Amino acid sequence: MLRYSENDPRMSNVTNLMSILKASGKKYDIDKIRKAYLYAADLHEGQFRNSGEPYIIHPIAVAEIVAALGLDTDSICAAFLHDTVEDCSDKTDIETIEKEFGSEVAMLVSGLTKMVDMNIEDKEEAQMENIRRMLLAMSKDIRVIFIKLCDRLHKMRTLDAKPESKRRTTALETMHVYAPLAHRLGMQRIKQELENLALLYLDPIGYAEVTRHIEEKYGQNRDFIGNVRKNVSEVLEKNGISFSLEGRVKTVYSIYRKMYNQAKEFDEIYDFYALRIIVETELECYTALGIIHEMYKSVPGRFKDYISTPKPNMYQSLHTTVIGREGVPFEVQIRTREMHHIAEYGIAAHWKYKSGTQSKEEIDRKLEWVSRLIDSENENIDPDDFMHSLKIDIFHDETFVFTPKGDVIALPQGSTLIDFAYAIHSQVGNKMVGAKINGMIAPIDKCPQNGEIVEIITSAASKGPSRDWLKIVKTGEARSKIRQWFKKEKRSENIVIGRADLDREIAKISKRTTESQRTEIITGVAHRVGMQDAEDLCNALGYGGLAMSKILPKLRDEVVKYVKPEDEHHPVEVSEVKTSPAPGSGKSGGIIVDGERGCAVKFAKCCNPLPGDPIIGFITKGYGVSIHKRDCPNVINGMKNEDFFHRWIRTEWDEAELHRGQQSVYEAVIQIFADDDISVIAGITSALADMRVSIIQINSRKHGDDGIAVNLKFTCKDTSHFNSVVSRLRNVPHVNNVIRGFN
Repeated sequence: MLRYSENDPRMSNVTNLMSILKASGKKYDIDKIRKAYLYAADLHEGQFRNSGEPYIIHPIAVAEIVAALGLDTDSICAAFLHDTVEDCSDKTDIETIEKEFGSEVAMLVSGLTKMVDMNIEDKEEAQMENIRRMLLAMSKDIRVIFIKLCDRLHKMRTLDAKPESKRRTTALETMHVYAPLAHRLGMQRIKQELENLALLYLDPIGYAEVTRHIEEKYGQNRDFIGNVRKNVSEVLEKNGISFSLEGRVKTVYSIYRKMYNQAKEFDEIYDFYALRIIVETELECYTALGIIHEMYKSVPGRFKDYISTPKPNMYQSLHTTVIGREGVPFEVQIRTREMHHIAEYGIAAHWKYKSGTQSKEEIDRKLEWVSRLIDSENENIDPDDFMHSLKIDIFHDETFVFTPKGDVIALPQGSTLIDFAYAIHSQVGNKMVGAKINGMIAPIDKCPQNGEIVEIITSAASKGPSRDWLKIVKTGEARSKIRQWFKKEKRSENIVIGRADLDREIAKISKRTTESQRTEIITGVAHRVGMQDAEDLCNALGYGGLAMSKILPKLRDEVVKYVKPEDEHHPVEVSEVKTSPAPGSGKSGGIIVDGERGCAVKFAKCCNPLPGDPIIGFITKGYGVSIHKRDCPNVINGMKNEDFFHRWIRTEWDEAELHRGQQSVYEAVIQIFADDDISVIAGITSALADMRVSIIQINSRKHGDDGIAVNLKFTCKDTSHFNSVVSRLRNVPHVNNVIRGFN
């Protein structure tokens, strides 16, 4: 057992920390904290930072920030020890730390230890795995991320000592991961400082320019906030309200974001100045709001009530923008003291101002979004997809939408009605057949706005989600649940599609492989990515859980193991067909066939593919290559026929040709279900005419007792254009649903 004296001269280095602990009024185990500090000091002896300072300076600073957050004894001990296992592995390990400081400290240190021993070939996968492990540790104990944020904050404060390349890399990671995490946890003080420091290193010129604007404007109105505070204080006192006031100038990063991301001039930023009114009760918040609106003219459209509708990170406050008597606009934030503590410290306020109001169950519920991001069923997700989901789920502003029962669902801005359905429950999304916004039927790809009431229409007869939804949804949660449905319900189809993709890629690497060799190659790749067998790999590729681009290096390695170099140059049937377009055709249709342009193609009438659709080709006899959608039933069934399997060929859209506009018109087919009303056909044709869409074919028939089904073929540019047309048609009066293709 380690023994340290309280008279150790090194204790003078933590005088400031001890002052913070004493001022907090909380009961800390000072002996345990002192022991953790001295143990860390011993381990880091002889180690120095880039600045030349003793390394122990960093753990001390992190512990001070952790203490200022009000975290407990074990968190402060973990702050001292967070780098010991990684940097002093020859002197200590997690087992030793557990023995000396207990299981909780050991668990926190384990979660904080950097992931440097991972055997991952792809750097993007390594970055994704680092973040996943951090989130996993965070989901087990939220204190891990609090300490991690404190660690990152001190590193950003001392980033000057690092080389230029390291400064930029660290700043980017801070801006894209750590600052958004702090925001999502409601820790505004840390979030704002991280953003400002990251901006300083990412765009020093922009940072300097915004700082200059702030200094100039503040110099012109130096007494403005002081005068406002005085006037507001007098009126609030007359109304018998107990309050405190704070004035602030908007942060450099907040102004930078509005100026550069939203293309606003500095003078267009109305909330440059802000006054914060902190009162005792929620009722006094609304009373103070009325007083402010009596004193100053409010700016229309600039009022937000986050008290009745809190943000997902628990933030509550009233926001309004008014015009001061000098003609200067400023923002007023009104909240209670408890709301203010949560706004400053987020979930960490549970520790800093422990009142028993935040149970572990409540905290777990507020961290459900973390569990969604690290869903164990998504272990093989594409790193790009994971990072995209991470940025969408934790970085984007939120939209607050109501269910018919009045429950609030928070969605990332730009989310669709499909995202809303899956946010309620996976079964609601899987059975979704339509939606209503404020009682009116709306297309399922529509983005609901703040305050709208959304009702999801489901049907037990629904066959499940469409693969097209993966191109529509915005949130990682919805995309994950859709893929999980295809993973479980369409496994046989996924395997056929995935195997076909793999066989085509193998053929591009080596022209001569036998069926048994291909199976061995695919099995080898499956094992290298942690899957049990080839079917699991094909399934993952088929339902979109794994991107082909991420396994190509491994696929090439496996091919080399089984194919001799002299076998590479033997010709095969597919090669002969792809370089010999069918006579009399000569049109490529904007398609690249197995890497070759100019091949004769025709578009299959069974599925009518459009630019933007995943496609595959079938080599016909005498008519070139027939292009199908990848999920076309004829493709899925056709690939099961071994006699014709070799005639399926890899195809893709020629983006360069499409962008030049040389292939601009394709045929699209849809089926419209509507009420049997005399105005329906006229409404449909009128909507198409407004969009300048040419009708190739239209006919209708009875559908049920009081409905009709309209088959429509029209000209279309791509899937984006198609979705716009469908969205417009769904808003035509008496139209109930629109689906792609004919029955």
